[in-house]
Amino acid sequence: MTTAIIIAVVAVAAIAAFFLLRARPAGGRGLRDRFGPEYDRVVARHGGDTAAAERELGDRVKRHGRLDERPLTEEARARYAARWAGAQELFVESPERALTEADALLADLSRERGFPDGEDFQDRTDALSVHHAAHVDGYRRVHAARRGDASTEEMREALIEARGLFDGLLGGPSGREHGDRNLVKGRGTS
Repeated sequence: MTTAIIIAVVAVAAIAAFFLLRARPAGGRGLRDRFGPEYDRVVARHGGDTAAAERELGDRVKRHGRLDERPLTEEARARYAARWAGAQELFVESPERALTEADALLADLSRERGFPDGEDFQDRTDALSVHHAAHVDGYRRVHAARRGDASTEEMREALIEARGLFDGLLGGPSGREHGDRNLVKGRGTS
């Protein structure tokens, strides 16, 4: 009888431990896997302090991890694809204006998909990093480069990198092979 009680107590404790550990945000390797290059960027920003970086990333997961991205209608998808194509075409004439349009487009698209609204760029990119970690840095680069202090080549690279986030938010590749190929060659689109 005593053995059965001990086995039951140990089993209940093991089950409770399993659920407690599962509810916590995964630290270390789990966060590195989830955030990829964003993990390295945050560690670098914290001067190599992985514990501080993991606290920040864990907080992002707590705040934004349960966000459900809202689907886009086909009309909205076509409208955003046309706006992106227009921004790429504008790049030939005015790289600064093209990046300003791409920045506004990514803000509008992320808002429509259910990411944080408002003027807080950091909060929006934090939320995006939880769901689109591999591509959020392109958005940051577009946001920074649109101010005009970047070279044309840096602006072109930022726009190309931001295309990954655009595709992810749009719901997959949307003719990427056409528009980006021309930008990679430095010709814009036409």
